[in-house]
Amino acid sequence: MLTNCHTYYSFKYGTISTEDLLKEASQKGYSTLAVTDINSTSACIDFVRRSAEFGIKPVVGIDFRNGVEPMYVGIARNNEGYRELCEHLTAYRHLGDDFDAKAPEFVHAYVIYPFTNKKRELRYNEFIGVRPDQLKNLPFSVWKDQKSKLVIQHTVTFRDKHDYNVHRLLRAIDLNMLLSKLPEEEQGTMNEKLLSKDDLIGLFGRYPAILHNTQKLMESCSIDFELGVNKNKRFFLGSDEKDFQLLKDECEEGLKYRFPDRPKEVVERMNKELKTIRDLGFCAYFLVTNDIVKYARSRGYYYVGRGSGANSLVAYLLRITNVDPIGLNLYFERFINPYRTSPPDFDIDFSWTDRDDVTRYIFERYGYDRVALLGTYITFNHKSAFREIGKVFGLPEEEIVALQKDPSPQNYGQYGKWVIQYSKYIDGFPSHCSIHSSGIIISEKPISYYSATEMLPKGFPSTQFDMYVAEDVGLHKFDILSQRGLSKIKDALDIIKENRGVDIDIHDIKKFKEDERIKEHLKVGKAIGCFYVESPAMRMLLTKLKADDYLRLVAASSIIRPGVAKSGMMREYILRFQDEKRREKAKQDLPQLYEILEETYGVMVYQEDVIKVAHYFAGLTLDEADILRRGMSWKFRQRNEFWKVRDKFYSNCRKKGYAEQTVKDIWMQIESFANYAFAKGHSASYAIESYQALYLKAHYPLEYMVATLNNGGGFYRQELYLHEARINGAEVEAPCVNRSNWQNSITGKRLYLGFMMLYNLERGAVRKLLEERERKGEFKDLSDFVVRVGISLEQLLILIRVGAFRFTGKGKKELLWDAHHLLGYTKKVKAEATLFAPAEVKAFELPELWSHDLENAFDELELLGFPLVSPFKLLAEKLPSTLRARDLPLLVGKYVSIVGYLVTRKPTRTANGAAMFFGTWLDTQGRWIDTVHFVEAAARYPFRGPGCYHIFGNVVEEYGFVSIEVTKMYRLRNRNLDE
Repeated sequence: MLTNCHTYYSFKYGTISTEDLLKEASQKGYSTLAVTDINSTSACIDFVRRSAEFGIKPVVGIDFRNGVEPMYVGIARNNEGYRELCEHLTAYRHLGDDFDAKAPEFVHAYVIYPFTNKKRELRYNEFIGVRPDQLKNLPFSVWKDQKSKLVIQHTVTFRDKHDYNVHRLLRAIDLNMLLSKLPEEEQGTMNEKLLSKDDLIGLFGRYPAILHNTQKLMESCSIDFELGVNKNKRFFLGSDEKDFQLLKDECEEGLKYRFPDRPKEVVERMNKELKTIRDLGFCAYFLVTNDIVKYARSRGYYYVGRGSGANSLVAYLLRITNVDPIGLNLYFERFINPYRTSPPDFDIDFSWTDRDDVTRYIFERYGYDRVALLGTYITFNHKSAFREIGKVFGLPEEEIVALQKDPSPQNYGQYGKWVIQYSKYIDGFPSHCSIHSSGIIISEKPISYYSATEMLPKGFPSTQFDMYVAEDVGLHKFDILSQRGLSKIKDALDIIKENRGVDIDIHDIKKFKEDERIKEHLKVGKAIGCFYVESPAMRMLLTKLKADDYLRLVAASSIIRPGVAKSGMMREYILRFQDEKRREKAKQDLPQLYEILEETYGVMVYQEDVIKVAHYFAGLTLDEADILRRGMSWKFRQRNEFWKVRDKFYSNCRKKGYAEQTVKDIWMQIESFANYAFAKGHSASYAIESYQALYLKAHYPLEYMVATLNNGGGFYRQELYLHEARINGAEVEAPCVNRSNWQNSITGKRLYLGFMMLYNLERGAVRKLLEERERKGEFKDLSDFVVRVGISLEQLLILIRVGAFRFTGKGKKELLWDAHHLLGYTKKVKAEATLFAPAEVKAFELPELWSHDLENAFDELELLGFPLVSPFKLLAEKLPSTLRARDLPLLVGKYVSIVGYLVTRKPTRTANGAAMFFGTWLDTQGRWIDTVHFVEAAARYPFRGPGCYHIFGNVVEEYGFVSIEVTKMYRLRNRNLDE
């Protein structure tokens, strides 16, 4: 009887989750209902998936509206009808048009028009919907004599008054207006409350024909998405047999490249994988991925394959990944097993400059109707909702900020209390559709069988459902990512070739693993600019592990993740690595677990460790173990099947006689992995990219730092990468109109900053500068530059102040005087070809102009964000301490004072929720200082912005990593131009 139900996927309108709608409808006596969200198909598949557990027959459709004005409701008679509705919605969403008042001629879908529509000829599948509150008008309506065309249309948006209040807040948020100003026509009414089935039938008791029509319409609808069945592109060449033969042939070619000697164990593993892939119907999935990376190689695009697919020898042979699963002893069942219904994840990273073209290729190769980017939802977060709700209540900015900092209801008036109250209610509500960071689906059928799509600015459509729904329906994503780490490597190779004349085979990983310079860099965490290993936390971890080999770097890449760290197992791994007695005790305490995880000293480090422990230690099937592994996702963890497997984990362990506390501890490790654990193959892929970056950093540090700067830096500020280049011998030059390009460049050891480094310098002005320099050669002086390059006075002053005309031999003050003389106060001078000589600057006899020894540094601070001199030279007073970072290992256990330049700080919280920090600094010689700021010191002596600090504290050391436990610190004062 319910033909028009909204969930909260009627974004900023609906108020009921899919589960709550099903639960409430079931309790109120309904056995059939239609979910028809406003211009959205987001809820449909999950609604169908969940409906059986509530005894509900699902019907799906779309409420087509222009804004909130209803045009008509489309209800799918079957899957073909759902496709028709999706295609209709997609066409309008892509164009951004309003819907016509008349629906198109659907073949497999019903149309229900509002009761207020003018009388018209209705098709066989078109009806008029009557709301309960409109029954009193029916005897006087133009539709009174067309009873066969009338159906119930009781719109459901709320459960109660509370939901209605939430709805009004959402509408005000959507319209960005005060709640008190919200027009009635922009919101629903309390008539959209979910009534019981008996009450609804009672209201229409005088109109049995309407009841009959509605029941007949709903009974004729049937939708089935065949959940769990693989719906990716079925064949690559048209049949299973052809696909398998092609996959086998491609693997044979890969054997020649990867293993020319054809070792027996490799061939056996290859055949085992191929059989499993064929049996599970995943040949086309591998061939499509192979096609994508082949295209990338044909275009010279550098890429890295990651994800659980890195556990696959077939993926290695196809060159999807560079991880040798035989050499690394990667767990085959993590990659794929006979119980697995979904193909493995292939995360393929491309340079940020190449990803869009690869995406375009996929859409054009496999069809825009069958390819889509995967959607996701931006949701309201409890505290972030304070701002949205505070605004619609008209709260001032300072009160909203106060609420976010201290959400204690007793501290605020009524409006503040409402903000806190309703923020909790909408916490987790979807706000609007967005796009998954990397997922692409390639479907056998058109995407419109599953979802309407949104058109993105780059011209690619995205689904209205997320990755979890995609998995449910059997659409398994390909992850096409971009990262700047690959761009740094790619650009560094070009810069090295240009500056040194050296060609490097960056794929010679075997050589890199034995490189002594890399080993030395790893052992002390000397990895600034290197992918995934440059952060202070990773530098600390590498130092404690003395990580000078590939396997330890693979482990470090995973145990640094928050899940392992949170469980306390990162520390436990370090302790067991360092202490043989601790390893022996762990082995004696739980020999069964230690044997399973011997490589990682009995500590769960990788995703497949969860599968191993669940399968071998707890006796779960591989299928059940994989449910636990998937349960590391918070979204999946909410599902019943996860908790059923959890209960079986406990019961199996009890049957095996394990101590209850031991089982709890192991479960805690599994649970703490959350969204954060890596598959070992994934970590291994990261480690390979780290090795490539480390090789370039160790042997060509200047060129690598230039590439790093040109790709936006990394974990640290750009200033630090310039510092790194300088301590490796670079002579850093400010931008120059005759030497610099848009990007940073290096010749020999002379590093010229690019114009890209300058704040507020327009790219158009730089383009003209470079084109003119290319066309007619270097600029002779300021006058020559002004005549040849059309540039505003404002832009010219930026170049003068940063020193870009220092080749003229004139000082900045004189150049600034000349610039004003040449351009006056005109906004721009056009560069035009002329027969006349460039204008000459008059030779003014200038008075002696005031100058300051730090004038250049302050200009650089303003224009670049940092000075090109040591920050310690900016200090107003003499350094209060001469201690250096290199002396700290000799002072362990001593109380010291030292001066450091703040690089970064990492906030964290104790178990009690109190704030503490980790600090990273440079000393006057450019060496690292690491600090720990416990709660009391952090509160009494806070960080006060960038700059140099005088630090006091105790020197501590743990497994070779030295740091200072800070007791107090003071920010040192810089000089100013008045001194």
